[in-house]
Amino acid sequence: MSSKTTLRVGRLVKAHGLKGAFKLELYTDSPDERFKPGAVLDLQVPDTSPWFGKTVTVKELRYYNQSPVLFLNEAEDRDAADTLVKAILLVNADVEALPAEPDAWYDHQLVGLRVLRGGVEVGKVIRVDHLPAQDCLAIETATGEVLLPFLKIFVPTVDITKGEVTITPPGGLFEELPEN
Repeated sequence: MSSKTTLRVGRLVKAHGLKGAFKLELYTDSPDERFKPGAVLDLQVPDTSPWFGKTVTVKELRYYNQSPVLFLNEAEDRDAADTLVKAILLVNADVEALPAEPDAWYDHQLVGLRVLRGGVEVGKVIRVDHLPAQDCLAIETATGEVLLPFLKIFVPTVDITKGEVTITPPGGLFEELPEN
């Protein structure tokens, strides 16, 4: 039996142009999946907003100068778009469903996993940072937070079922393990 959860997938930053489009701040690493035409999104807005309790439907996601711009069926012009600015976009997702591509996970599936190095638990994944060069796992250790590039060479195994990731970090990134 799968369970559903509400995921934040983006925020409408500001109106863009005159046709009801929005500059979009992405909170998802699969925008083409989350914002495909026809996708219905829940809104997180103040209860005083005319949009409170309503949903919107994606018309199109485009990119202008590498910036995502979202068109919604419900926003036909700039005036309508202005009423939705700062809304958080939400989806109901199966928390156990994996992305279509192999060796891929959603952030919410990685957060909370135990981090093992040489069979010894060294910490826990607290978030995933999507940086320009590559994604990094933020790992809370006994001595503080460590950012580890989320590359196969450093994170050879992710086992969602066991609730753990195995890491082989470069020297000096984590405290040295005691010799057995």
